[in-house]
Amino acid sequence: MTRSFPHDALVFGPDDIDLTRSPLAGKLEAETYVLGAFNPGLTRLPGGNLLMMVRVAEALRHPIHDSHIHAIRWEEGGYRLDAWPLALVDTNDPRKFLMRGGGWRVMALTSLSWLLPVELDGDGRNVVAVHYDRAIAPAASYQCYGVEDARISRVDGRYYMTTCSVSPERHSTTLYTSDDAIAWTLEGIVLDHQNKDMLIFEGKVGGRFWAQTRPLGDLYFAYPPGSEWRAGPSINLASSPDALHWKPYDRPGIRPHAATTATARMGGGAPPVRATIGGRPGWLSLWHGVEPSGVVGIYRTYWSLLDAEDPSVTLATDHEALLEPAPALTEPLKDRMYLDQVVFTTGLIDGGAQWIVASGEADLACRITHIPKEAIGG
Repeated sequence: MTRSFPHDALVFGPDDIDLTRSPLAGKLEAETYVLGAFNPGLTRLPGGNLLMMVRVAEALRHPIHDSHIHAIRWEEGGYRLDAWPLALVDTNDPRKFLMRGGGWRVMALTSLSWLLPVELDGDGRNVVAVHYDRAIAPAASYQCYGVEDARISRVDGRYYMTTCSVSPERHSTTLYTSDDAIAWTLEGIVLDHQNKDMLIFEGKVGGRFWAQTRPLGDLYFAYPPGSEWRAGPSINLASSPDALHWKPYDRPGIRPHAATTATARMGGGAPPVRATIGGRPGWLSLWHGVEPSGVVGIYRTYWSLLDAEDPSVTLATDHEALLEPAPALTEPLKDRMYLDQVVFTTGLIDGGAQWIVASGEADLACRITHIPKEAIGG
């Protein structure tokens, strides 16, 4: 059942990007376009407005020519185009191409992602400013294929932003910090290869930073027959004294449930925030579950309330999705669609009587939804 909310709209998308102000502008001898402006990290600025850190996937308009497919790569001093013979690759997915042969999956991208700060009014309905001068682009070799999917947390008055940095070296989680959420400092790699969707809790537990993580791999061991859990990607936990050095928590976090295929694959969504639901205080976690279907599956948003002192303990959750993909929202952009059935939540702000939720819709645009607090656990 699809739920309706008092405000649910796309607030920013590909047509809102001025590529003449892109970090890549004038640095490539090729035409580019915005494949998507999506998966926005979300936080509240000191002055009260909201800030989305939007992932801009800037793609080659014509990646295939002269019997080759091309990829954008950053290196010290600028951007380069790498050419791969078509006979060596699989080009079925418009976002990427796979190398044929070899004993493991190797891929490259037809786009490069950078992050654009977009300022909204206090309830997230309207764009106030777009800060091109504060865009975050690749700045190290471990980011040469792009910087993706920001998540922003505020802890003890300081802002912490995790991102996914992509390169042949590793597919890693990197950390930026800021005093004002406008000027960011790159702190470097904090989680190594293919540990995605790292979300720092908006507050400490026992005096330590905590985070949800999601290690990926090609092999998972089966649960015993009759278990309530399903083997596969799950949401793990880690803690840190300084947000730089992380130790995995011994107990598991949120796991796929055997009772439903809608969350057969899962990962973190918005950084967990303090909340009281049904009279119980804890950490509200919005996460994504993926139902196997088509090329990428159906992405939906779910919620769980985690124990305030031990976030490995789930106090309450719901098998019914909180947010579903919304085809009506993307109908005006149907000529730009390359995916469907995807809502990917990346930010959560306390708006008083409601939660302000930021999501990427169809890997295309930024969606803001106002969810009354009674709709969660009510």
